[in-house]
Amino acid sequence: MPKTILIVEDEPILREIMKDYFVNEGYAVLEAGDGKRALDLFQDHDVNLIILDIMLPELDGWSVCQRIRKGSGVPIIMLTARMDEDDTLLGFELGADDYVTKPYSPPILLARARRLLESRQVAEQENDTLSYHGITLNLPSRTVKVDGEACNLTHTEFEILKYLMVNKGNIITREQLITKIWGYDFAGDDRTVNSHIRNLRAKLGNKSSCIVTVVRSGYKFECLP
Repeated sequence: MPKTILIVEDEPILREIMKDYFVNEGYAVLEAGDGKRALDLFQDHDVNLIILDIMLPELDGWSVCQRIRKGSGVPIIMLTARMDEDDTLLGFELGADDYVTKPYSPPILLARARRLLESRQVAEQENDTLSYHGITLNLPSRTVKVDGEACNLTHTEFEILKYLMVNKGNIITREQLITKIWGYDFAGDDRTVNSHIRNLRAKLGNKSSCIVTVVRSGYKFECLP
C-alpha cells in the first residue's frame, strides 16, 4: 500500500508540480490549499508525511503544525519563502522535522521526504525497546513512556532521543546529530539542534537531566543519580 503524502500549498501550480513528482514515485497524494482543509484531510485520512507551506489562507502553517503536534508525531516538512533564521527556528519549536526554502528543487524535496519516511519505516521494522532511567522507547510502535506515562514526541525528537540512548554515555556532537538526523545536505545549524533538544527536554520533564550538555562538544545521554 503506497505511503500517503499531504501537500499543503495555496499556489495551485506549485502544488501540482509537487503532486506529479510524488505520484510518479508511487506515493498517494492528498492536496489542500489552506490550513483548515489540511486539518480536515489529516483528520479523515491515514497520512504518513506532510509538506506544509507557512503562508496559507484561513490558517497559517505554524498554526497547522502546532495543532497536529498536539496528538501526532507524523513527519512534517515546512516550506518557507523566508530566509529569516528565527522563522525557521519557530517551525522547529512547533514540531517541524525539516524545512525547505523556496524556490526549491522538487527532487531535493522528494529526497528529504523519502529520508524521513525511510527512517520511520526502519524503526517500524525493529523489534526491540530501549529503556534507561525510567525512559522507555518502543521502537516498532515509536512510542515513548516516561515513568510509565505516555510522552508524545515528534518524529525528529524520537530519532534524537533514540540516537542518544543507543550511544548512552558517549558524547555526540551537534554535527553528528545533524548528519544522522537530517543528512549531509541539511542547511540548518547548531541552533536547530539546540531547539530540538530544548523541546525534547521539556517533554521528558523530571528526566530531562538525562540529556547532558557537554560544553563546546555536544550532548550525551547519562543516567544521573
